[in-house]
Order: sequence, then C-alpha cells, then structure tokens
Amino acid sequence: MSEAAHGNRIPQAFEGEEDGQQDIWIFGYGSLVWKADFPFEEKRTGYIKGFLRRFFQNSIDHRGTQDRPGRVVTLVHSDDPESKVWGMGYRIGASEKLQVLSHLDHREKNGYDRHCVKFYPYPPCTAQLNEPQPILLYVATQDNPSFAGLHDTLDEIADQILVSAGQSGKNSEYVYRLAEAMRQLYPGERDDHLFELEQLLLKRECRPEPPTTEGDTSRSETSKEG
Repeated sequence: MSEAAHGNRIPQAFEGEEDGQQDIWIFGYGSLVWKADFPFEEKRTGYIKGFLRRFFQNSIDHRGTQDRPGRVVTLVHSDDPESKVWGMGYRIGASEKLQVLSHLDHREKNGYDRHCVKFYPYPPCTAQLNEPQPILLYVATQDNPSFAGLHDTLDEIADQILVSAGQSGKNSEYVYRLAEAMRQLYPGERDDHLFELEQLLLKRECRPEPPTTEGDTSRSETSKEG
C-alpha cells in the first residue's frame, strides 16, 4: 500500500493538532456514518476517491470476541483512482479536536492508522463548500494481527458474521445498519461488496429484503471486485 494510494499516513501527533485554532475533519465510512460518538460542529455527506470499502478487518471487541471475531469494514486501494467510497464527514471544533482524536485513537486501536486524504462534499452547496478538503480517516494496516486478508469470499465472510457479536451488538446488525444508511444517504450509488453481503445475511437469517432504490442494480449483478 503506497502513500499515493492511501493518502499520507499521519503520525499520532500531526500539524493540525499543533494549531489550536484550526478545526479538523474526520471521515466515517463504517458505523460513524450513522452514529458519531464524539462532539462535532457540523457533518457533511460526500466521498473519497481511490479506495474500496471491504469487510476485511476482524473485530474482537465491538462486533466480536477473541474467540469468535466479527468483521468490520476497512479501506483497500482501488485500481481505479476515480472509484468512490461514500460516507460522512464531521467537522471537529478546535477546542474539541485533541479529545476527539484521543477517543478515536483508542476506539480504532485494533490495527487502524490515521491517514489524510481529500474529501469531496456532495451535494454541492456553494463553490467554497464544495471544494475538496483534507480529511482524516482510519485505515486498517494489512500487517495488523486482526487483518483478515484480501481473499475470503463473501460466503466465508457471511459465515463469520452470522455467528459473531460484541460490545456493540450483533455483527449482522452492523452490516444492515451500514447498508441502510448508504441507501438512505446515497440512493442509486453502487457498493456491490456491501449490498451483496447484506443479501447473503438476509437470506440466511430469513429476513425480508429491503426495497430496491432507483438505479440500484447491485443485487442483480455479480460484483466485479472482491
């Protein structure tokens, strides 16, 4: 994973922290999409480029245990620099940022590093607000002990998720909440890996399928990646 692919890796102390008057932005692409457990000044929908969202990280706390780890999302490099990962951007006030970063560093301690990439707000509001801006995010390193690898099939990932639960609840509910948030926030946008995994879990748990939004063909086509 090159820095060009994943943005610049940010050490635990970075220049934004040294400027006490400077707000920072945090990008959420997993549970932070629907639930921010920290104070923020505003949030904006949008995306980052050059990544794929994948259930390639084991969870031994929030959605699983040491004996029965669950799966949560991380980001991996895409061969297509224009590929998008949709999520939520949060602006953290200068007075709160050290506290929030400390909280997130602890929250993501199970193998995640900070990175800085460009965030593309969407939909556009004004020319100024629509300009790409630096944003921090957390990406699981592929050499961390909880990285599950790149090669498991969706069936294998679903098998693991179905039997896993942790401090934050059932692993399958994490998938359902993320998929539903993506449909509500970004109707018609594709995320084959997420939506196909959701379908596998729904069928195995005998739950009804969610309504298909306009333009969402991911349930009838085979994912081209992952």
